[in-house]
Amino acid sequence: MKKLAFVLILVLAAICPVFAGGASEDDGVYNFATDATWPPFEFVDENGTLTGFEVELIPLIGEHVGVEMTVENIPWDTIFAGLANGQYDGVASGVTITDERKLTMDFSTPIANQGQVVVVLTDSPIQSADDLTDGARVGVQIGTTGDFELDDFDVDRRQYDDIGLAIQDMINGNLEACVCDSLIASDFVLANDNYSGILRVAGEPFTTEEIAIAVQKGNTELLDLINKGLEMMMEDGSFDALKAKWNIL
Repeated sequence: MKKLAFVLILVLAAICPVFAGGASEDDGVYNFATDATWPPFEFVDENGTLTGFEVELIPLIGEHVGVEMTVENIPWDTIFAGLANGQYDGVASGVTITDERKLTMDFSTPIANQGQVVVVLTDSPIQSADDLTDGARVGVQIGTTGDFELDDFDVDRRQYDDIGLAIQDMINGNLEACVCDSLIASDFVLANDNYSGILRVAGEPFTTEEIAIAVQKGNTELLDLINKGLEMMMEDGSFDALKAKWNIL
């Protein structure tokens, strides 16, 4: 899902003390960062409320293991640096498990599976990712998995702070396609009445990814709490119920 270059993160991880300044050290509350631009995982609703699948999942995990866990909205381009220097205890923001990330952080049990897809206008000739050739103008959210996956395509990549901005720019005629996570694409294509009949997903996902909650490397105490909470939720049905609520496949 979301992906970021790791040079800055590696430097910060090397110079910052492990778990320094984490919220859990101060008041017993575990604080998680999320970039609230990725419905249905995390977003700000029309009332200005932070919500979504992971935003609700984190405090439920805490309830199951008897600790308080909270979520705050943090910009994606600083989210992993903040984890490395201890501004918060974890990241719950549609984070894809990658070998690169495993060098600087640890991951919970996967909470979702998905892949990258191509979103186009309904009358577009593009039928799959294979059609992204010849300098096609393709929009992505900067620093995400979709952004990095386009390294393998001969396209004119256009980077946006929010995938919604890319989608709107495509509707305005400035892009031929957008690339984003399949679950995010479903929210725009299937669940958003504003785009009904305007957008479609072109073909099947062209990547396979596991999504998990990230913590600082070596923070086994918090990781064990998260995994225990997830296990308990999976056993009592609350995990599947939350996924169903947010249309997470």
